[in-house]
Amino acid sequence: MYTLSQLSPIEIFEGKIVPIGYLCSRIKVKSNIFISHSNAATTAISSSRRDNPAIYGRLTGGAAEPERKLTRAAHMASANVGETDDRISRISSTIRVIPDFPKPGIMFQDITTLLLDHKAFKDTIDLFVERYKDKNINVVAGIEARGFIFGPPIALAIGAKFVPMRKPKKLPGKVISEEYSLEYGTDKIEMHVGAVEAGERALIVDDLIATGGTLNAAIRLLERVEVTVVECACVIELPELKGRDKLGDKPLFVLVSSSI
Repeated sequence: MYTLSQLSPIEIFEGKIVPIGYLCSRIKVKSNIFISHSNAATTAISSSRRDNPAIYGRLTGGAAEPERKLTRAAHMASANVGETDDRISRISSTIRVIPDFPKPGIMFQDITTLLLDHKAFKDTIDLFVERYKDKNINVVAGIEARGFIFGPPIALAIGAKFVPMRKPKKLPGKVISEEYSLEYGTDKIEMHVGAVEAGERALIVDDLIATGGTLNAAIRLLERVEVTVVECACVIELPELKGRDKLGDKPLFVLVSSSI
């Protein structure tokens, strides 16, 4: 287990993320908690095309390089998490990487194997709950679809309501929408009108942050109805895509950070 420390710039470990049950290698994957305060200055993402193998699609959650490295960086912001925590290595070891899914050249970050391990799943939820239980959060907003897995148990544990943020035409009632840019067009994220109230404090949850476009749209949508976004929380970050730069001044809390 590595000791958590404040590092700048990010330290790179010369290892590989080994797909569980896919490769024959027995290289052990280790990670540490990654807690990052978002930089208020927005850095523009390069205009690489979606077919560029170096781009992780929001829907793919993966990277195009067959070899990947674990990164470790931290700004310790939670007194509830010790400098070393075995829960992080357990969580990291249960995340499976699937090469060439959903198309060739993509390394897909699969959290379904984490869900099969009840201890790792519980550890994941516990780490988030420990961070947010005393932050007076009224709303946990989960982004479709895997934010729906992690968001509800966090909301129940901290006494907040859960609000699903969905793709267009998925919610049956009257909705409010926020548009965001894709490489070849636009998409929208929606929530029900009346699901949140002005003055409430929200946590936005998703499984992974890549380029940050969806999280940015979720922040804008909540702020339009005068909800205060306290923080964004993800299980995994792909930091080389600089998604946190899209979040403006909103802090980001991540458990596992993975780099090309």
